[in-house]
Amino acid sequence: MKIYAGSDHGGFLLKQTLIRRLVELGHKVVDLGTNSEKSCDYPDFAHAVAREILADPGTMGILTCGSGIGISIAANRHAGIRAALCHNSLEATLARQHNDANVLVMGGRLVGEALAVDILEKFFSASFDGGRHQDRIEKIEIPLKGR
Repeated sequence: MKIYAGSDHGGFLLKQTLIRRLVELGHKVVDLGTNSEKSCDYPDFAHAVAREILADPGTMGILTCGSGIGISIAANRHAGIRAALCHNSLEATLARQHNDANVLVMGGRLVGEALAVDILEKFFSASFDGGRHQDRIEKIEIPLKGR
């Protein structure tokens, strides 16, 4: 699978760990930055990842910032992006199974490396259950379409 990755300075080190693990698992990763721990703005990277996913059907993403909160809010401004901020592996599994999340988000200052790798593995090994959940996913987009 092709996965787009992005982070700000607060999530840079965690993003590097996650990219290494994704490559080990056989995924193709496109890193859209940042490329250092120098201070930068998380919305720039959230928007870059969201735009690439929307332009490249069947792809997914990972985003990290200090807490994961800001970057997930920015990514979710894009219709069709369902960025899930996960703090444990159950949230990651359910984000995929019930919400068809297409972007995994974590906080580089809040989630340890071993846990982050476990969350990543659970997220990318789970799949959307469909069924009753599909109707709910469609309702997420209605307010954006109805404007």
